[in-house]
Amino acid sequence: MRDGGARVLTGVLLCTLTACGSLSEREDAAGAAAARFAASLRLSDAVRGCAALAPGTREELERSAERPCARALPEAGLPPAGPVRSVDVYGGQARVVTRRDTLFLSSFPGGWKVAAAGCVPRPGKPYRCLVKGG
Repeated sequence: MRDGGARVLTGVLLCTLTACGSLSEREDAAGAAAARFAASLRLSDAVRGCAALAPGTREELERSAERPCARALPEAGLPPAGPVRSVDVYGGQARVVTRRDTLFLSSFPGGWKVAAAGCVPRPGKPYRCLVKGG
């Protein structure tokens, strides 16, 4: 009986670590995270915007701008995103398309974080992003 309980606990832990849950729940969560990031930019709340960035993205922004994130993010030239139009989730990664921007997010233990923003598609090539990880 204890072995069965251990299997259930292991399954719950794996589910938590691998972003288990229904696809619509994960899409909703990723879309909400992107909307919060966009709102932080619209409200000039760079501290909150920086907190919404994936660690590697924040580090790359600070490194390339040679200044703290809270000063670099407002200067990054990100477009006003507008409302979320679509969300695609693939495992621990998501693409969120808004009216004026495409953002890429990654799932972390604390929730979805913005890995790239200010992204525009290029035919036959990867997206070009104004803010991205290294």
